[in-house]
Amino acid sequence: MFYQLYEMNHAMMAPWRTAADAMRLAFSNPMNPVSHTYFGRAAAAGLEVFERATRRYGKPEFGLAETVVDGQPVPVKEKIVWRAPFCNLIHFARSLPKGRAADPKVLVVAPMSGHYATLLRGTVEALLPHSDIYITDWIDARMVPLSEGTFDLDDYIDYVIQMLHHLGPDTHVIGVCQPAVPVLAAVSLMEAEGDPLAPSSMTLMGGPIDTRINPTAVNQLAEQRPIEWFRDNVIMPVPWPQPGFMRMVYPGFLQLSGFMSMNLDRHLIAHKEFFAHLVKNDGDAADKHRDFYDEYLAVMDLTAEFYLQTVQVVFVQHALPKGEMMHRGKRVDPSAIRRVALLTVEGENDDISGVGQTKAAQTICTNIPEHMRMHYMQPDVGHYGVFNGSRFRREIAPRIVAFQREHSRHLKPVKQIIKGGKSA
Repeated sequence: MFYQLYEMNHAMMAPWRTAADAMRLAFSNPMNPVSHTYFGRAAAAGLEVFERATRRYGKPEFGLAETVVDGQPVPVKEKIVWRAPFCNLIHFARSLPKGRAADPKVLVVAPMSGHYATLLRGTVEALLPHSDIYITDWIDARMVPLSEGTFDLDDYIDYVIQMLHHLGPDTHVIGVCQPAVPVLAAVSLMEAEGDPLAPSSMTLMGGPIDTRINPTAVNQLAEQRPIEWFRDNVIMPVPWPQPGFMRMVYPGFLQLSGFMSMNLDRHLIAHKEFFAHLVKNDGDAADKHRDFYDEYLAVMDLTAEFYLQTVQVVFVQHALPKGEMMHRGKRVDPSAIRRVALLTVEGENDDISGVGQTKAAQTICTNIPEHMRMHYMQPDVGHYGVFNGSRFRREIAPRIVAFQREHSRHLKPVKQIIKGGKSA
């Protein structure tokens, strides 16, 4: 009943949240003389902090209406080009001049780990000037009716293969964090079958390929408890009146609470500073806080079968690096990969996927030629910095673009000057 209690608590807080928002508007209205006093600003700030702390955050928008290509602004439109019950494939279609040479076609596989695909907004934004970008837009499990069936790790791998087939030849794939395992599995299966639509290159970023290496707190929790503990304590039915009523899920709010508890002091300090910025009328700093937490606090549910299978296969059994991972009765063999170039990217201070866990893909993909593989470790960034932020834009993204162009089967590589970082 925990999920139901959570929903009841949210509903009970609704009148208080509405009242707080109304009072905030009253205290911040410039026509109100109190709004120009310290008391008025402090009251409005406290009420906004309360309202934001008790609201449910909806799915954010990508909001990428424009990019810059060859120094010129270019309109961008989001189009859904492939649909399935648990995922849509979004194409960021750029209005390029006629006759311009094609850019690499890139499938970005977003994490299905509690947050929406918009968490990779910065990733898409940095790659969009140089690439034709598609991204997986995973659907909140609580919004999928039971009649649509189940969704597990095997289905996830099938989805990746189907999307690569839809996009056609000379596609590049990027797996960010959690998708590193299913993406590597999908490519291994395609190569084992001699699939001509296997991607030209595969980039794995901050992913748990082998969590035996430098295990983090997330990895240790999965190993310390039996799978039955997770089934009994974090799996819950979706409450009425959601479309996915009675579907068994791992609620997004539980995953969010787990992540926040890992750095609780940092989040408390951030909200304290947010209050201070509001009181001081420091709009820019307050807006940065709003933008970050609007994204960070927007969470989605995962199907129980996907979550439990991922915990068991990836974090407990370590099946992929041991060569024991199975997909619908077939062994997943990374050594079958021969024609797909491999780039692995890690962050020096990553506390979710420890240093070396993603690089392990270089070890288990034994038959990729040396000239088709590269590892890059970004100094001074944590997990989020592997795929977002200034260092990603300045040092990681250019390497990804250059690697994809170098290993495209129909495009000529473009020479780029890239400074900083450590490649191997």
